Amino acid sequence: MDPRKTLFDSVDPEAEAAADARAEADVEAGRLVSHDAVKRWVRSWGTDEPLSRPLIGD
Repeated sequence: MDPRKTLFDSVDPEAEAAADARAEADVEAGRLVSHDAVKRWVRSWGTDEPLSRPLIGD
């Protein structure tokens, strides 16, 4: 087994709580991109006409 640590090996509860709070504030404020918009964007990767990154509200 490889003994080197990865970014997933350490936990920072304060950073995780802050990230959760930011995410919850975004949801409450409606700052979201729909799952369907993200799927369309990802499916366009590698095609002749890739879509632009979806924006909030898409």
